[in-house]
Amino acid sequence: MDDRGMRGLAPRILLINPNTNRATTAMMVAIAQAEAGDAMIVEGATAASGVPMILDEAALAASAEQVVAIGAGAAGAAGMIVAAFGDPGLETLRGRVTVPVVGLCEAGMLEAAAGGRRFGVATTTPALAATIDAKARALGLGPLYTGIRLTPGDPAALVGDPELLETALADAVALAIERDGAEAVVIGGGPLGRAASALERRFAVPVIGPIPAAIRRLARLLQER
Repeated sequence: MDDRGMRGLAPRILLINPNTNRATTAMMVAIAQAEAGDAMIVEGATAASGVPMILDEAALAASAEQVVAIGAGAAGAAGMIVAAFGDPGLETLRGRVTVPVVGLCEAGMLEAAAGGRRFGVATTTPALAATIDAKARALGLGPLYTGIRLTPGDPAALVGDPELLETALADAVALAIERDGAEAVVIGGGPLGRAASALERRFAVPVIGPIPAAIRRLARLLQER
């Protein structure tokens, strides 16, 4: 069987971007597909309304409705990824569909904490810090969680400058390791996906990109079904 035939048999995964930025969707789909290889076919869906980048709790909460509407209205997907680090609408969507649904924050934290590792988060959005902290506790990972290290400056401007973003996140990762004692660090954000991929190779401890982590978690869940 040729590659096209093999891909035709692969499960289709829907990556839902709660932001309205289609370029971000395309970038996240590319990262997810690279991780999935021929084992899955990743397709993207972008929120029709909302903000181009979720920066605070109000925007995060508002995006949940779009996530649920997209996911519940989709047909033929074997699994879904909620591709924003606050996991908006994750639990509601799980209650509406019969396929596995994973979130970036959940997947990243669970992978980082594997084997009892202490882990932290490096991200760009201070207004979402409380939500991220709460997620660690809700997952039962509070005793392993070393906290958040934030990049300085405006998050949207930073994401618009890939070189500066990578440098700023590298500094945050270094602080999480050196000052907080993190044994693994999750990069906290879907739009930070390219920077996360670059940083995976720069540190002795695991630096976890949440998009590949979500693909790996989804693959395990599909195997268990």
